[in-house]
Amino acid sequence: MPSDPFGHAIRDHYLGERDEPLIDRDGDETREHAIEEWYFGEYQRDEWFESWIDGPVLDMGAGVGRDSLYFQDQFETVAIEVSDTLVETMRDRGVRDARRADMFSLREHFERDRFRSAFALGTQVQLAESMDGLRTFLGDLAYVTTADASVVLHGYAPELERTKDIFAYREDPTPGMAYRVFHCEYDGAIGRTLVFRLFSLDRLRAATIGTPWDVAEASYGHPDSDDESNTWLAALTKQ
Repeated sequence: MPSDPFGHAIRDHYLGERDEPLIDRDGDETREHAIEEWYFGEYQRDEWFESWIDGPVLDMGAGVGRDSLYFQDQFETVAIEVSDTLVETMRDRGVRDARRADMFSLREHFERDRFRSAFALGTQVQLAESMDGLRTFLGDLAYVTTADASVVLHGYAPELERTKDIFAYREDPTPGMAYRVFHCEYDGAIGRTLVFRLFSLDRLRAATIGTPWDVAEASYGHPDSDDESNTWLAALTKQ
């Protein structure tokens, strides 16, 4: 029985051995995790995103390495995940530097000024346990990046009404804040409960106060798209 249902379901999918769905559960509400769509698509060239990325680059919460496989052909790329199974899958897919590391404990894994840029696509930055946790993360990220570094972060936007329709959403009376709470199930195993602390762009800007970071550019959805979105993208640079 897998002890890491999320990672094992994705690896079984990669190996062609997955016979049942990966389920996300919030009480009685469930959804099937769209593994192929969310993790195994090809990287799509993105001029806005790539304009903020330079090497060495840190891919935080890299999944199966979709983005790292693209960037490693241009400059040094380090991909991190908290799942040993996902790290193994990244290596099998050709990611040259895939490591088990938690994006919320960067100082334990990397030295000062190690990276020129970093990114976390997939809203995983909102797994910071609190706004204090987010500030600590930003401080640690500043430590492991150079003085001219840039970072791209991605999150759900609780300040938008349409965000209330996402899976496992929980309201919070604090302006610009909300939660998502769910766990994964696969092959009889139940994963740990994931608590996402959703914060608005204004809350992100407030969290940078007292850190070297400044929100240089931000938008709802992709800045080059007119499509409505319930997420934001933000590029941060050092002041």
